[in-house]
Amino acid sequence: MTKWLRSQIDAASGKKKAEFVLKNALIVNVFTESVEHGDIAIDGGRIVGIGTYEGEAEQDLDHAYVCPGLIDGHVHLESSMVSPAEFERAVLPHGTTAVITDPHEIANVSGIAGIKYMMESTEALDMDVYFMLPSCVPSTVLDESGAQLEAEDLKPLYDRKEVLGLAEMMNSYGVVEGQENYLRKLSDADFKRRAIDGHAPFLSGQKLNAYVAAGVLSDHECSDADEAKEKLARGQWIMIRQGTAAKNLDALLPLFQSPYYQRAMLVTDDSHPGDLIQNGHMDALIRYAIRKGADPIRAIRMATLHPAQYFGLNRTGAVAPGYVADLVVFRDFQEFSIQAVYKAGKIVADHGLFCGKKKVEKTWDQDIEERVFHSFHAHPITMDDLKLKEQGSQQRVIDLVKRELITRERIVQWSMQPGYAPGVDVSRDIVKLVILERHRYTGHMGIGFLGNYGLRKGAVATSIGHDSHNLIIAGTNDSDIMIAGNQVIEDEGGLAIAVGGKLVAHLALPIAGLMADAPVEHVEQKLEEMKTYLKTLGISQDIDAFMTLAFVSLPVIPKLRLTTFGVVDVETQKVVNPLF
Repeated sequence: MTKWLRSQIDAASGKKKAEFVLKNALIVNVFTESVEHGDIAIDGGRIVGIGTYEGEAEQDLDHAYVCPGLIDGHVHLESSMVSPAEFERAVLPHGTTAVITDPHEIANVSGIAGIKYMMESTEALDMDVYFMLPSCVPSTVLDESGAQLEAEDLKPLYDRKEVLGLAEMMNSYGVVEGQENYLRKLSDADFKRRAIDGHAPFLSGQKLNAYVAAGVLSDHECSDADEAKEKLARGQWIMIRQGTAAKNLDALLPLFQSPYYQRAMLVTDDSHPGDLIQNGHMDALIRYAIRKGADPIRAIRMATLHPAQYFGLNRTGAVAPGYVADLVVFRDFQEFSIQAVYKAGKIVADHGLFCGKKKVEKTWDQDIEERVFHSFHAHPITMDDLKLKEQGSQQRVIDLVKRELITRERIVQWSMQPGYAPGVDVSRDIVKLVILERHRYTGHMGIGFLGNYGLRKGAVATSIGHDSHNLIIAGTNDSDIMIAGNQVIEDEGGLAIAVGGKLVAHLALPIAGLMADAPVEHVEQKLEEMKTYLKTLGISQDIDAFMTLAFVSLPVIPKLRLTTFGVVDVETQKVVNPLF
């Protein structure tokens, strides 16, 4: 070790040539929020000096900018719908050199086996993948998942070096009420001196105080600046989310100002492959923020130094001596178009092309094979299953809110129209919504009504349903609902569209019903074809048909959701009637 350190010191002091030098760089200094001209000397995978240096190998950057490698402080890799290796291939050319992932999607399906699959899948990647342990599996008692993880299940995983803490504590209600199972998880993370992430939309006042007092250090669910400022004032870090479904950056632009930006970071949370390939990853968030008027270096700092500081990633997140040489080269701030990416001083992406390690095929143990790759356990849907059991003169509609994950309640008069399922009224933008339990052959099914989705005919089915990932189907008639749903069951997970009594398209997602075992380009092409087709069926241009549908079953975000138990009022955590 001292030999390596002596080599670092000798290269830094100019006593010997550095292994590699990036010459003539415009260096983004995230400490001083300034740009300086100089060479970047790299030795042993670390930056050893900024100034004038000679190297055994050199690359003249011709006054291109260099900033630290980008870090996504909160992402669910499963939401990319591709394997971790394919996710890396998509995002590394966009400058993302590290991510902090919460594998609660696959944990809700496959339990500890799912978490181990994600950890083993990321071990050999160039990109650093760190983990936050899922805190809410299932998210609440009103959700049915494929596993239940208690504090004792999670505790052994804290010994792994890639585990940084406890992931988003979604059940803020349970924390504030002092429910024992959540307190144990919080106490374990606190004892290990690890970060604890939050998830508490609209939590305020004394309840917020209680939540923060419990050790929850961050929040990524703020939908307006006032909410974010209150949480900042109580000591939380704010994760400004801009993903495929939830886009909060516009509303949180005031946080790019002093002093708020000093405890804020940029995150994606959930991103579909289309966004990753067409728009980018963390670079897209920085680019968007700059175009909206944010200071460029502050935006970069919020995607580099700040997540590194929050998660305790020492020697990461800056271009400075002693820091890991994770570097991004770009030409100008306005376009923020990534030219090259270096990981520990080695080039891993060049002008948009991935040039890192090749994918290594793995053999999985029996537990992972069974729990992850054969996770669908549901009988085919019949027409009788879809019949409404209740009767009433009014119906309760779960209304989507544009560009938000929250929903609203709409009460309307009961509708019966020829050619549509009872309760469906496309003139009022109301379709039928079905959730089928798919983990244990229980046959449990929730039926309700979805508003503002835009679908005018046919049905859409998906096995991606946050967070328990039961089978979700939205449709205008029972026949198409049955056909689309049964195709997903046959594929052991995936997406499907049915129209006029026929299957139109489907995409298999055999990895826990969440991810495809296929190249990201193939998944992106198929997904875009399906979403484009859905536009012809009425889905709005500004709605991601599948990602939006995936969140209607998450019973921890107000106001209404649908689970296998029925329509849930999130604020009271009670099941309410869809008809009355």
